[in-house]
Amino acid sequence: MLKSYSELQSYRSLCETALHAQKIRVLVCAGTGCVAGGSIDIYNRLVELCRIHGLDTQIELEKEVNHEGIGIKKSGCNGFCELGPLIKIMPMGWLYLKCRVDDCEEIVEKTIIGGKPVDRLLYRDDDGNVYMEQFDIPFYKKQTRIVLDECGQIDAESIDEYIALGGYRGLEKALFEMQPEDICSIVEESGLRGRGGGGFPAGRKWKQVLHQTEPVHYVVCNGDEGDPGAFMDRSIMEGNPHRMLEGMLIAGIATQSHEAYIYVRAEYPLAVERLKRAIAAAEEIGILGDNVLGTGFEFKVHINQGAGAFVCGEGSALTASIEGDRGMPRVKPPRTVEKGLFARPTVLNNVETYANVPMIIVNGVEWYRAIGTETSPGTKAFAITGNVKNTGLIEVPMGTTLREVVFDIGGGIKNGKKFKAVQIGGPSGGCLTVGAGQLDLPLDFDSLKKVGAMIGSGGLVVMDEDTCMVEVARFFMDFTQNESCGKCVPCREGTKRMLEILERIVAGNGTPEDIDILEEIAETVSKTALCGLGKSAANPVLSTLKYFRDEYISHVVDKKCPAGQCSALKVYRIDPDKCKGCSLCSRKCPAGAISGQLKSPFSIDASKCIKCGACIENCKFGAIYCE
Repeated sequence: MLKSYSELQSYRSLCETALHAQKIRVLVCAGTGCVAGGSIDIYNRLVELCRIHGLDTQIELEKEVNHEGIGIKKSGCNGFCELGPLIKIMPMGWLYLKCRVDDCEEIVEKTIIGGKPVDRLLYRDDDGNVYMEQFDIPFYKKQTRIVLDECGQIDAESIDEYIALGGYRGLEKALFEMQPEDICSIVEESGLRGRGGGGFPAGRKWKQVLHQTEPVHYVVCNGDEGDPGAFMDRSIMEGNPHRMLEGMLIAGIATQSHEAYIYVRAEYPLAVERLKRAIAAAEEIGILGDNVLGTGFEFKVHINQGAGAFVCGEGSALTASIEGDRGMPRVKPPRTVEKGLFARPTVLNNVETYANVPMIIVNGVEWYRAIGTETSPGTKAFAITGNVKNTGLIEVPMGTTLREVVFDIGGGIKNGKKFKAVQIGGPSGGCLTVGAGQLDLPLDFDSLKKVGAMIGSGGLVVMDEDTCMVEVARFFMDFTQNESCGKCVPCREGTKRMLEILERIVAGNGTPEDIDILEEIAETVSKTALCGLGKSAANPVLSTLKYFRDEYISHVVDKKCPAGQCSALKVYRIDPDKCKGCSLCSRKCPAGAISGQLKSPFSIDASKCIKCGACIENCKFGAIYCE
C-alpha cells in the first residue's frame, strides 16, 4: 500500500527497472477482435514453447528480478483489426500480422531466440514493399496516437507496466501540486471537448460542478458506446483501463467528488473484466480507496453494466439507469452538472475524454493545443469500417481531412470501386460525400456541424458506388426506431412514420409525395424531440435527401435502384444476342419464371421472378443481367 508521493516514486523506479530488464517483450493482441481470432491460444502456445526452450519467461512484471528475461504479455488493440491476430515485438517495434498457433515455433526460434524478424508475417503493400516497424506502415504513418498510444504497447492487465511507462504522473501532479480550480482551468484552457458526441468543453463542465454549493458531487464515465460499428471506448477500456481511471481520478480531485461510476454495456465482457482487475489493482496499492496515496482524499469507483439501450448514451437516461430506473431522458434544465446522478452535481464524460486528461496535466496546455485545430484541439479516435481496404481503429489530429482518412490511412476503396460517401457519427450522424466537395472537409466539431453532420462517438462507415443511400437511411432509421425510448411523441411516432415511408420506397411502392412527407417529418423530429438522440435521429434521412435526392426520385418515379441493391426494384433480363438456349437457367430457377425452347433465346417472366439471382450465377455465357 503506497502512502506518499515518495513511495509512489520508489515503486515506479522498481517497475521501470523490471520492465527494462526484459530484453524482448512479445505483446500478443488480446483485444476482442484478436481474441475472437484465436490470440489467447497463440499467447498460451508462446508461453509453453518459451518454457520448453528453457527461456526465462515472465508473464507478469517481476519487480524483484534483476536479470534479463522474456516478457510475454496480453496487450490491447493495435487497431489494424482486419489483419489480426497481431503480435508486437518490442523494443524492435516489429508487427506480425495474421498470426496463427502454427507460427509460434518460428516466432520463438527466429525472433525470441535468434533476434530476427519472421519476414512472412510482416506487412506488405500492394507493390510488395515490406514494412518491419509498425509505425512505418501506411495505415499508422499519418496517425497521431495519444489516447491509443499504449494500447498494444503494454500489458493490458498490469498496473505495474502502466506506472513504469509514466502512468499516474498526472494524478501525482494534480494531487500534490495543484488546487481543484487550477486543474479545471488547465483542462478548460487546453480546449478539450467531450469526445462522446456533442463536443462540450470538458473544463467548463468541471468548473460548473466544482462551484455547486451541494457538498456531494459525482464523477460518471459513459462507456456505453451504442453506435453500430464503433469500438473506440471499448478498446481503451480493454487495452489501457488505467489511463481512463487516472482521468476520472483527476476529475474527482478537480470537482471534489469522492465517488465515481463507470457505465459500460454488458456486451463488453472483456472490458468489464479488465476494468474490475484495474480497479482492484489500484485499490491494492493505494491509488484508489479511502486514503489515496496517504493524502486523505477518498475516491471509489463502481461499475454499472447497461443492457445495451442506445438511449442510455444520453446523460440523463444514463444516470437514471445507474439509479435503477428505466433509462429515459428527462427535460432540462436542471442539467447534469446541477442535478445529475442521485440528483447531485455530476461530471459526465465518455471514456476517450477522460483518457485525454492525464497527458494534458503532465504535458501542459501548449502541448495539447499544438495538436488539432484552434477550436477542436487534440486528436480523435475513429473506427473505420465499410468498403475501405484498411479497416480498424485509428487516431488522428482533429482537422485531418476525410480524404486523408479514407485514402491515406484507409488505403482507398476496395476492389477498385469509386468512393461515394461516409456515414459519420453513427445513427445520429450524417453522410459526407464527394459530390458536395466534402472529401477535403476537416474532421472537427465545428466543420461537421456546418454541413449537418457530427463526430458522434467516432464511427466512420465508408461506402462505395454500389451503395444505395436510400437503404442506408432505412437501415439507420430502423436502428433508431427500435432504440427509441418512446418518451416523447416526435421521436416515438416520427421515427416510426419515417421508417414506414423508407420501407415503402425501397420496396418499390413509394410515391413522390412520400419524399416531401419524409422530409417534413424529419425536420419536425429534429426540432421538437426531447433529447439530443431524438433531435439527431433524422440526420441520416436529411443528409441523404440533401446529397442524394436523385436516388430517392429514381426509386419512386422510375422504380429503379441506381445502385442495384434494392431487391424489390431489380429487374432480371436475358440478352437474346448472348443466350445460347441451353435451358440451364430455366432448370435452376426455383420460381419457374424462365421459359423458352432449346437453342433459342429464353425469357424471364417478371411477374414470377423472385429476384434470387440463381439464373445469373448459373448462366455460362453472361447472357443474364440485372438492372
